[in-house]
Amino acid sequence: MRSSIKLSFILIIIFSLIIVGCSSKSNQTSNDPQKENPDGNGKSQPEVVDVSEIKEFHQSPILDGMDLPDVKDRLPKEPKLPNEMPPEYLKFEIGKYGGTLNTVAQSPTWDPDFFVMSNEPLLNTPGILGEEVTGNVLKDYEVSDDQKEFTFYMREGLKWSDGEPVTTEDVRFAIEDFQLNKELVPILPAWLHSGGNVEGSPLKLEIIDDYTFKISFDEPNGGFPISLAIQNWRGYADLLKPAHYLKQFHKDYADPNDLKKLISDHKFEEDQEVSWVNLFNYMDITEREMSHPNAVGFPVLYPWKLKEMTKTYGLYERNPYYFKVDAEGNQLPYIDMVKSAIVQDIEMTGLKIIAGEVDFNREATALSKMPVYRENAEKGGYEALLANMHLTPTDVMLNLTYDNENWRKVVNDVRFRKALNYAIDRDEIIDTLYYGFAEPSTVIDSTLDLDKANALLDEMGMEKGSDGFRKGPDGKRFTIPFEVQAAAPDIVPLAELLTEMWKEIGIHVTVKTLDSALWGTRNAANELQATIIWTHTPLYYMQDWGQGFWGNLWNAWWNSGGEKGEEPPEDVKEFYRLMNKMNVSPPEEAVKIMDTLREKMHENIYYFVHIEHVKQPLIVNSKLGNITDKGTAISINFAGEQMYFKE
Repeated sequence: MRSSIKLSFILIIIFSLIIVGCSSKSNQTSNDPQKENPDGNGKSQPEVVDVSEIKEFHQSPILDGMDLPDVKDRLPKEPKLPNEMPPEYLKFEIGKYGGTLNTVAQSPTWDPDFFVMSNEPLLNTPGILGEEVTGNVLKDYEVSDDQKEFTFYMREGLKWSDGEPVTTEDVRFAIEDFQLNKELVPILPAWLHSGGNVEGSPLKLEIIDDYTFKISFDEPNGGFPISLAIQNWRGYADLLKPAHYLKQFHKDYADPNDLKKLISDHKFEEDQEVSWVNLFNYMDITEREMSHPNAVGFPVLYPWKLKEMTKTYGLYERNPYYFKVDAEGNQLPYIDMVKSAIVQDIEMTGLKIIAGEVDFNREATALSKMPVYRENAEKGGYEALLANMHLTPTDVMLNLTYDNENWRKVVNDVRFRKALNYAIDRDEIIDTLYYGFAEPSTVIDSTLDLDKANALLDEMGMEKGSDGFRKGPDGKRFTIPFEVQAAAPDIVPLAELLTEMWKEIGIHVTVKTLDSALWGTRNAANELQATIIWTHTPLYYMQDWGQGFWGNLWNAWWNSGGEKGEEPPEDVKEFYRLMNKMNVSPPEEAVKIMDTLREKMHENIYYFVHIEHVKQPLIVNSKLGNITDKGTAISINFAGEQMYFKE
């Protein structure tokens, strides 16, 4: 199964040339911060700026004549200076206003690149590094010595996109009337409980004044700031909602007759006690729903807001009340509009990229297509950069809780998982799918040893039948039926490679591709036996160990306090306890717990993290400024409001 040394050598040479060709974009951002850039399209922002020293503020010309308040009156008293990317990764340039950024997505309600570019957490961690946590939507915060109490300071004068003020009433509403409302949220999320699990007491809220509030826990929760900044790509919507807008859909505030009419207008069920919940959830737009058609008109704090959604595209216009500015007082974003084209599949995305119809794409790019990207770059007017992935892109999941006794007896035997692991040829995968730009995983053993694999399967009593495939406890051929979505270009090819690799040790594998909606539905119903999907295993603060795929019912039990799912075995409970402890620990302690979790994974192989340190192509319009190939590719998305088109 191993690729030849010659092939690897050729691939390394090809991609070494690609890297050299991609280096120009990062060099554009390394000028003296006080000097004009040589292309005359902008100047770098001073590295240290006090926003209080900015005396004048400016707006995009597209807002002129729109009968809006003066820009200084639309901004908070202390606007936010962008720090989404650390200065060692990106020397931020003062940009220019105007233009439409073209993105592309495979779903009519989900554009992952636009999501990351637009989402605004309450706090942030520059470069998604998790090394420091700073203000973002919130101006600042303080932590008590015992790490139980957190005081948050809002930006006075901050406004929703409809011009209404943002105050602690929006916080109170989000927590008391949403999170702590049993009808809307039957089970409060674990991260809002003391100890980071549902058995702990819920958070406590204290409103100090219109712009100050406290959140406290009964136990130390040093990980709370990082959870607000980045965990689960969380935006502000969990703890901050436009109360002035949403109260009309909440039964505690709305006139019953008005609410009944709203429910009827939206064709919800007649049962009042049930239907108001459906209506509220439909009208409450979270960070993951900003591309839904009903997001038009919803008050937001994002740089862009939805203007129009059709079957073929979504159009987003600038938010005139956005709270960030550059060092010269220019209200961000620089780019006025974003247009998200909706296509059928990944292949169509690739065709639009090489045709030069996409200004920015990270999510749907593939290393295997890098030569094609480069070949068409000049004609298409774009650059194909290489940056680091923030995740492990094709982790292999066997559902240990799938409802089939024969299946469970096999996959819950750690010897079986170790045997499969010994039969994964990382070198083949890295050469074939990642052109050498990945490394064997250190999370689990990356040794290729077919003899050990066969010995373990023999020890389990999985005999081979006349067809050469091994049998399960029921005496029939044992099959691993992969059901995958083509959400990334490397998922289906990996499944096909594993089919051949595991065939060598007598394990029969099938591969079926599902559309994303069906795949999600089947996973939620615990109907997927085996799948491949990315996880954020490398990022300690994400608490993403694929537990919703390899232990679906166990994960449901743990997160519901035993009300749902199925009680997990003790080793899995211990794994969950460590994750909870990591979630409430400050970064320096969390990293140590992460090491223990890696040891547990190495021992139990709950799922297969077979590669790591993968490179990812980043497609950007050649005229797009404030772009870098340093850091992780997704962290560059976070600086979306800072991107601008050069002349």
